[in-house]
Amino acid sequence: MKTKLEIAQNWLPRYTGTNIDDFGDYLLLTNFQNYVTKFAEKFNCDVQGIGKPMQSATNSAGLSIINFGIGSANAATVMDLLLARQPKGVLFLGKCGGLKTSTEIGHFILPIAAIRGEGTSNDYLPAEVPALPSFKLHKFVSDKIVSKNVEYRTGVIYTTNRRLWEWDEDFKNYLRKLGAIGIDMETATIFIVGYANQIARGALLLVSDLPMFPEGIKTEESDKSVTHNFVDLHLNIGIEAMTEIGSQGEAIKHFTF
Repeated sequence: MKTKLEIAQNWLPRYTGTNIDDFGDYLLLTNFQNYVTKFAEKFNCDVQGIGKPMQSATNSAGLSIINFGIGSANAATVMDLLLARQPKGVLFLGKCGGLKTSTEIGHFILPIAAIRGEGTSNDYLPAEVPALPSFKLHKFVSDKIVSKNVEYRTGVIYTTNRRLWEWDEDFKNYLRKLGAIGIDMETATIFIVGYANQIARGALLLVSDLPMFPEGIKTEESDKSVTHNFVDLHLNIGIEAMTEIGSQGEAIKHFTF
């Protein structure tokens, strides 16, 4: 194996337990196993890759979902591996911490950009390159959210490699200066690696905690509440958007300079 594509073609089945051709043209990405389980139960399809680094499921309509795990390194890995399939579009269904007082638990955020605070994306493109979603993909997801009369926010997400930072007042003051609407550990990486690999990409994030305030820090109980109240809607919006975008959305083109 000499090329990146050859390696990805060998590794995607190894990481997921799924043949390349068994993945659909459009994919949902998540870092929570219960999203894959719920997807499989909804469509009566099998979960593949149990015991592998990544689990997946594909329904009869050809839509796939992959749980790639937590963090920017895993996000970069799955976006590289997907070179083997060359999907037409990828939507990340992730969770984030809300950083604004106007942002509440259960709100959805459709990021207009992400700040590359994780460092992983620097291995792909210079720091001057902004981490952006594919506009036409996000436009279609936005229309789908609006059609359901669901409120959502737009803004910039800060992506970090730090998982436990809620105690650090210096870091929190830094986040306030940036003006980001939310914080996560994957979005900027998915945007940059997707751009580098010419994969149309987007993210629909669910606000799961309010980490700037002591009483808003995620706990086991609060996470269960978010899962019970909001995850089904989050997943269903993603399913409907990525099922219909192929037939109803605008064509997404990649320009090489």
